[in-house]
Amino acid sequence: MTTTRTPDPAVFTGAAVHVTRRRVLTGLGGVALAGLGTAAYGIGIEPARLVVTRYRLRPLGPWPSGLSLRIVALADLHACEPWMPVSRIEGIVATANALGGDVIVLLGDYVSGMNLVTRYVDAAEWAPALGRLSAPLGTYAILGNHDWWEDRTAQRRGGGPTIAGTALTQNGIRVLENEALPLLVRGHTVWLAGLGDQLALLPGRKRFKHARIGHDDLPATLAQIPDGAPAILLAHEPDIFPQVPPRIALTLSGHTHGGQMRLFGWSPIVPSRYGARFAYGHVREQADLIVSGGLGMSIAPVRLGMPPEIVVVDLGAE
Repeated sequence: MTTTRTPDPAVFTGAAVHVTRRRVLTGLGGVALAGLGTAAYGIGIEPARLVVTRYRLRPLGPWPSGLSLRIVALADLHACEPWMPVSRIEGIVATANALGGDVIVLLGDYVSGMNLVTRYVDAAEWAPALGRLSAPLGTYAILGNHDWWEDRTAQRRGGGPTIAGTALTQNGIRVLENEALPLLVRGHTVWLAGLGDQLALLPGRKRFKHARIGHDDLPATLAQIPDGAPAILLAHEPDIFPQVPPRIALTLSGHTHGGQMRLFGWSPIVPSRYGARFAYGHVREQADLIVSGGLGMSIAPVRLGMPPEIVVVDLGAE
C-alpha cells in the first residue's frame, strides 16, 4: 500500500520587499505561533485520532492457492491516563471487532511507557477490555519490552510470568512466547507463531550488565512449524526480521510507533538498530514484514504525521 501526500505548491512573486524591524518581529511571531499550533496538534489532536490501515498482500513465502486470511492487528496501546484510558481502549476494541477479521493479534506493549501521565492504568482494567476482542479464529498476543520493563518482579527473577501476560491469559487471550500453533482456516492449516520479547530484561548492576537480554528464541519457535507449512510470525520488535527465513509468509511487528513523528515518509527517531529500515509499513526483503504505527505513545505524549492505527492485512488476497 502506497500513500502519497502532495503539498500545495508555494507561490512566489518577484516584487521587492522592504524589510523593517516590525516585519521581522511579525514574522518571528508567526513562526512561534505556527510552532505552538503544530505542538498543540501533535499533543492534543493527532494522538486522539484512529485510522484503519489496510494491506492486501500475496506473500513471498509458502501460501495455499486461493486462500485469503484477514488479520486485524493492534500494537502498542500503552494504557495510561489521559492518553489511553480504558474508555478509549474499549472504543478501539469495538472498531477492531467490526473489521471482519478472521483472527485478531496483539503485538505487545500494553503497559505505559512514559512518566507524563495523570494515572497509570492497571492490567486489571485494560486486560478485560481487550478480552472483549472477538474473531472466529480467536485473539492471540505477544508481549512487548514495556510489559517486561515495568514489571519489577519479572525483572528481579529474570523471567516470567509477567503481570501483563497473566492478565491477558485470565481474560481469554492466548499469549504466545516462542510458541507456534496451528489454525484451521477454511480447510487449510496456517501456523501462527509468537516470539518472546527481544529486549525483555534491563541491564542490572550484577546480571545483564552490558546489554538488554531478550527472551526470544527464533530457532526453537520455527522448529515447531512443519517444513513447507504456511506461517505467520508475531515479533514485537522488527529488528529480528533479517533472521526470519523466506518460508515465513508474514512477520507482524510494532514497537517503533512509526517514530511517532513521521514527516514526508521520514522519521527522525526510530527505536531500532537498523534506523529507518524497519520503521513503518510494508517491507519486502527475503520475506514480508509489516510494522504497525501502533496506538499509544511512549517517552513523550506526541504524534505528528503518524496517527494511531489499527492494521488490517488481507493475506493471500490478489
